[in-house]
Amino acid sequence: MPDFTMPSLGADMDRGTLTQWLVKPGDRVHRGDTVAVVETDKADIEVECFDDGVIDTLLVQPGATVPVGTPLAHLAPPSGGPERPAPVAEPRPSASVRPPAGEPAGEPAGPVAPSRHHEIATPLVRRLAEERGVDLASVHGTGHGGRIVRADIERADIERADIERADIERAGAERAVPPVTRPKVSPLGRRLATELGVDLSDLRGSGAHGAILAADVRAAARTTGRPTGRQQAERPAAEGRQAAMRRAIGGLMARSKREIPHYYLSTTIDLGRAVPWLRERNREVPVAARVLPSALLLRASALAAREVPELNGHWIDDAFVPGDGVHLGVVTALRGGGLVTPTLCAADGLPLAELMAALKDLLVRARTGRLRGSELGGATITVTNLGERGVDSVTGVIFPPQVALLGFGAIVERPWAVNGLLGVRPVVTATLAADHRATDGPTGARLLEAVDRLLQHPEEL
Repeated sequence: MPDFTMPSLGADMDRGTLTQWLVKPGDRVHRGDTVAVVETDKADIEVECFDDGVIDTLLVQPGATVPVGTPLAHLAPPSGGPERPAPVAEPRPSASVRPPAGEPAGEPAGPVAPSRHHEIATPLVRRLAEERGVDLASVHGTGHGGRIVRADIERADIERADIERADIERAGAERAVPPVTRPKVSPLGRRLATELGVDLSDLRGSGAHGAILAADVRAAARTTGRPTGRQQAERPAAEGRQAAMRRAIGGLMARSKREIPHYYLSTTIDLGRAVPWLRERNREVPVAARVLPSALLLRASALAAREVPELNGHWIDDAFVPGDGVHLGVVTALRGGGLVTPTLCAADGLPLAELMAALKDLLVRARTGRLRGSELGGATITVTNLGERGVDSVTGVIFPPQVALLGFGAIVERPWAVNGLLGVRPVVTATLAADHRATDGPTGARLLEAVDRLLQHPEEL
C-alpha cells in the first residue's frame, strides 16, 4: 500500500512540520479520516488520509519538519476482520446488567457479537464522538456502506446543541447556552495549555459551542498575567511564524507576477434588484439562516465560471487544464495577519443557503486554525472580497497555477441611470485578473458579463 506522506497544502509549500498524530499504530483508517495536524507557514492544518488501511508504523515524530512527499506513516491493507485492539483496561459490567447466578461475574455467558457501531466507525471517529459526547447509536452514517464519518459526528454535535438550546429557550431560561461541567478542549489546545501554564477552567473558547482551541490558549498566554519563560519563548516563535508567512505570500505573489502575463478588466454591477431581494429573504428566515451579500457574489461567481470554463482551471506544462468542477478559492484574512485561501469544493452545485453555511464554517475554521488538508489547494478560480473594509475595487494577483481571480469591492450607493431616469442604486465593482497565456480580453469580458447578468436575477441563484 502507498505510504501516508507529507501533503502539499498549497502552491507555496515545500515542507511542513508534523505537530500532532491523531491516530496510533493499529488504528483502522478510511479515506477522508483526519489522521494528523501539520503546521505550515500560514496555519495548523488537519490532514486527511487518502486510502483505506491500518496504521502500521508512525515514521515521523511530532515536531519534525520534513519536505513535501516524505513518508509519515506506513499503512497496512485492511484485513477485513476486526480492528487490532488497543490495550485497554478490562471493561466493568454495567450497573444495569448483572450476570445470572452461578456464572462468574467477569465472563460473558456466550460469544459476544461485536457492536455494530464499532464496525462502522473507525477508532478516530469513536474517539471524536466520545470527546463531543455524541451517542453513536443516534448517528446516521453517510459514508460508504453506512459508515459513520467525521462529518456525521460534527453534524450530530451541532444538532444536539441546537436542540438543547431550543429546550432552554422554551423553558424561559435566562442563560443562552446549556451549562457544562468542563470546557471542551482540542488535543493541541490542551497540550499548549499545559506547556504555557494556562488555566482552562476560566477560558472561553472561540470554537464550535465554546470549544477551546489552540489559538484561544495562545491568546490567553499572551494577555494573562506576567509572561513565563515559555510564554517569552512563544513570542519570538509567533513572530518568526508571521515572518515566514509573509515570505511565503511574497514569494508566491512574486512568482505569479514574474511568470503570469496578467490582464485586468473591471465593471460596475447594479445591485438594485439583488440587495432588496436579499433583505426580504433574510426577513423570512431565522438569524442563523440569513445570507450575506458576499455569499450571493460567490454564488454568481461560481455559476459564471461554469459558463466560461476557459477561466476555470489550471495552467500546467504550457497548457490549460480545465477544472473538473468549479472549486472556489476564498481569500481569508487571518486574525494575526496574513492570508489563507481555503477552497469551497463544487461551489457551483451548492444552493445559496448551503453555500452560505459552507462559507461560514470554512471562515471560522480558517481563522481558528482548524482547516483540513483537502480544503487547501485544488481551487480552480479564486475570489477575493474586501468590501467589508470599504475598498471600492480590488486588483488582485492570480494564484498559480490558476488562470483567473475575481475581486469585489464594497457595495455602495451611487447615482445610476435606468431607462433615462437618474436615481441612487446599490452597486459593486467587480474586477477580473486573468492569464493571457490561457485567454484574451473578450473571454474575460464574458465572465464579468455573466456575473452581472446572474445578479440581475437573484431569485434564480
